[in-house]
Amino acid sequence: MPESTPPIPADPSAVIDLVELADEIGTPMHEDPHAVFGWLAARGPVHRVRVPVFDKECWLVVGHAEARAALLDDRLRNDIRHSADWTDDGGYAVGHNMLQSDPPQHTRLRRLVSAEFTARRVAAMRPRVRQLVDELLDALPATGPADLVESLALPLPMAVICELMGVPESDRADFRSWSSEVVAPTSAEAAGAAAGALSGYFAELIARRRAEGGEDLLSALVRSNTADAAAEERLSDEELLGMAFLLLVAGHETTVNLIGGGLLELLRRPAQLAALRADAGLLENAVEEMLRHVSPVQTSSFRFAAEPVTVAGREIPAGASVLVGLAAAARAASVAPRPDEFDVRRPPEQSRAHLAFGHGAHFCLGAPLARLETAIALGSLLERRPRVRLDPDRPVTWRPSAIMLRGPATLPVRFD
Repeated sequence: MPESTPPIPADPSAVIDLVELADEIGTPMHEDPHAVFGWLAARGPVHRVRVPVFDKECWLVVGHAEARAALLDDRLRNDIRHSADWTDDGGYAVGHNMLQSDPPQHTRLRRLVSAEFTARRVAAMRPRVRQLVDELLDALPATGPADLVESLALPLPMAVICELMGVPESDRADFRSWSSEVVAPTSAEAAGAAAGALSGYFAELIARRRAEGGEDLLSALVRSNTADAAAEERLSDEELLGMAFLLLVAGHETTVNLIGGGLLELLRRPAQLAALRADAGLLENAVEEMLRHVSPVQTSSFRFAAEPVTVAGREIPAGASVLVGLAAAARAASVAPRPDEFDVRRPPEQSRAHLAFGHGAHFCLGAPLARLETAIALGSLLERRPRVRLDPDRPVTWRPSAIMLRGPATLPVRFD
């Protein structure tokens, strides 16, 4: 990309409209945000920007060192009450959840959820994940066209998190529709309506689990919501609602993008695909390289400056909104030479330098599950269906995204 296109703003404090910047570069944000992030990173680690859909001005941190520091900076709060734009209408998407909380509330919520969402519970899912993958691969045609988002990347994480949380199969189509709108909104109004629908659904599901019980994760969380437990040792009704929302939505949306986007990057590079087929020992590193290169979560959720914060010489005023650019940080040459290349043989210390699961107190609880699902899906597909290639007659399409998430809506392939 020529340095003169698009032009550098004359005023370094000017607000950069990300949609307009993407138009000038010639690549829509939802298809290739890295063109925009790379342009910004080449001109400094922190920028004032306007983000799409939300039509909101905020500060965007794109440098790797600055992003890591911002994720650890307790002056940048997740609670919207620190925002200059906050009104007394609550501010939570659904219920009270960890993502929109700060210590000490966040610390208590994370401890209570972590007590149930354990490594043992995730490890116990391995045989079921493998069974689900096998069933999905069995359903694929022996030869001819298929869509790996529709047939693998989407139904696998959906089934896993819904089974983990006890969501009946009959409810999953509605849940998927609402969830997609919340995390990749087509408009603020549509996102609000979807969040309301999810709130009502989760309230009903929690009531069912309270009446019927069960062995799933949501039932375990409901059992902690007992009147005889000390207040600090139980989840309130609003907290239960928030935890159900966060675990179910975040538990599958990001993994759909990881599996779909990761498979796309491999299929675009036959030599990389051949290397992985030839050496199964590269599988774990390939998943990390997918996380680094694909960045299914492009930015953090909004954070808010509780007081003036200076980042890389730029003063962010109190009350300002801040996004931490996880995707931009992952492509920093300072931690991963040749950052725009996808390389399953990349040294692990470089592949793992990503911030795909965040950093610090809000590091994603579901990271082990996402890695497990992606590794099994990728390994099984290459083992059982090695003659797969991108379909030259059908283009990949992308999910609409405001800025935070990115992934293919369709991944057309052919089996030979």
